[in-house]
Amino acid sequence: MGAGGKTTLMFCLARELAAAGRTVLTTTTTRIFMPGGADTDRLVVVPDPQQVLQLAALSPGRRVAAGSSVTDSGKLIGYRGNAIGIFAASPVFNWVLVEADGAARRPLKAPAEHEPVVPSASTAVVAVAGLDALGKAFGADSVFRNEEASAIMGIGPGDEITEEAVARLFIHPLGVFKGAPPGARRIVFLNKADDAEREAKGARVAALLRERSGAAVDAVVVGAAAQGRIALVVQLER
Repeated sequence: MGAGGKTTLMFCLARELAAAGRTVLTTTTTRIFMPGGADTDRLVVVPDPQQVLQLAALSPGRRVAAGSSVTDSGKLIGYRGNAIGIFAASPVFNWVLVEADGAARRPLKAPAEHEPVVPSASTAVVAVAGLDALGKAFGADSVFRNEEASAIMGIGPGDEITEEAVARLFIHPLGVFKGAPPGARRIVFLNKADDAEREAKGARVAALLRERSGAAVDAVVVGAAAQGRIALVVQLER
């Protein structure tokens, strides 16, 4: 959930898990751009989750991407209700990775009242933010759902987006982790740490979350999903 590279991170994780010998399903509870050939070994588009499992069991690869249908604009629509639970309970997949939020390609996002759509079967929830937002002016170009985000982050239109403001997105009860199941592990992924300056900014956000997260966050990871690179991992206690 969140913004700043969720889809890229999902497929990066799928590649790493498959390379480690795991079977992986990638899907969504919203809609995503159609997976390409580098993202999956097989794409299945059927509304019935049981049929997904049947087809996936016959797949020669370890990675399967699935959706219930396709929009007129070519986006893949995922699954709601108990479908994700059916996937998670099946022995066909070792891992089920679900994109549960949309952000209109902005680096930051606060959820609307009806968002995010988090599967109740989730055992780990990853909240994503793009470090490229830091230092930019707060507004519609940098933050999706910016009206909701303004109240959470404590800044308004034209204000500089600071590490402090980004940290608030993760610890506020109406922030990025809204809707996460109580027992799920909560992981912050600060994406687009493409250089030393952004890595340092990510480290400052991680330090703020260590000081203030309380029971909100289990771990903070600073990295660059597009490069498959991790720069920093900070374990927190809750």
